[in-house]
Amino acid sequence: MQPAFTALFMLLFVLLCFLGILANGFIVLVLSREWRRLGRLLPSDMILMSLGASRFCLQWVGMVHNFYLFFHLGEFSKGPARELFGLHWDFLNSANFWFGTWLSVLFCMKIANLTHPTFLWLKWRFPRSVPWLLLGSLLISTVVTLLYFWGNYAVNQGFFIREVFGNMTYMERVMRMEIHYFLPLKFITLSIPCSVFLVATALLIHSLRRHARTMRQSAHSLQDASTQAHTRALKSLIFFLILYILSFMSLIIDAVGFFSTENDWFWPWQIVTYLCTSVHPFVLILSNLRLREVFRTLLLLGRGF
Repeated sequence: MQPAFTALFMLLFVLLCFLGILANGFIVLVLSREWRRLGRLLPSDMILMSLGASRFCLQWVGMVHNFYLFFHLGEFSKGPARELFGLHWDFLNSANFWFGTWLSVLFCMKIANLTHPTFLWLKWRFPRSVPWLLLGSLLISTVVTLLYFWGNYAVNQGFFIREVFGNMTYMERVMRMEIHYFLPLKFITLSIPCSVFLVATALLIHSLRRHARTMRQSAHSLQDASTQAHTRALKSLIFFLILYILSFMSLIIDAVGFFSTENDWFWPWQIVTYLCTSVHPFVLILSNLRLREVFRTLLLLGRGF
């Protein structure tokens, strides 16, 4: 790829990250002010603030990591930078996936109209369990991070690879660990929250279809308030699902090592990887009444200047 195109995609990546940082920082700031004012947060606000905070930190870590990797590949490979960046990035990325999953479950519990006893029990229990689910997500992310840290340490030290695969160069050790350790680990640890996300989305789609069929049979308008609430939530969740799966697939493909810093498509691929954490916060702001009103007020103040 021409240097000009590399610089262009690099600039687009930086702009995307800064937009995401601003949007996620806005969510955290508004909800933190609400928490300070009221002394408590709704379960939905807890999830939104946790998700915004993890994405805010993740994008800073990811941006610094990518530029350090691109411009100082030798130091990154031989020094402790790989372990240091990995420690922060793996924890934040795992937490981000889990928080996003609980957001989809919350959508499902609030909007879906199902009568199964298990669903009704979960719908009653879920809001009370949100603080513990968030803490559990942090605990799971910590365990996952330690597993990744051990793999990065093994790559740098070479003791595990040397025993199993014999004498290899550093890049050969990296590729072996990526294929035989990091790829299965990423697939397993990310598939669990992704599966929960898919189940919540499927339940909401099923609820909307059943509700629409009931309205047709009873000759009511499909534009009633309940149907509109279903439809709005479903559109938001499907958009999130597309970004969520795109992020999941990009991380799995990245674990195979297709897009190294020497690859021409390294920076375009980084844009795809961070698309969800940068674009989705704006969807959350526009779909949340409190966030939308504060955002609109800021825009009016900006126009005044």
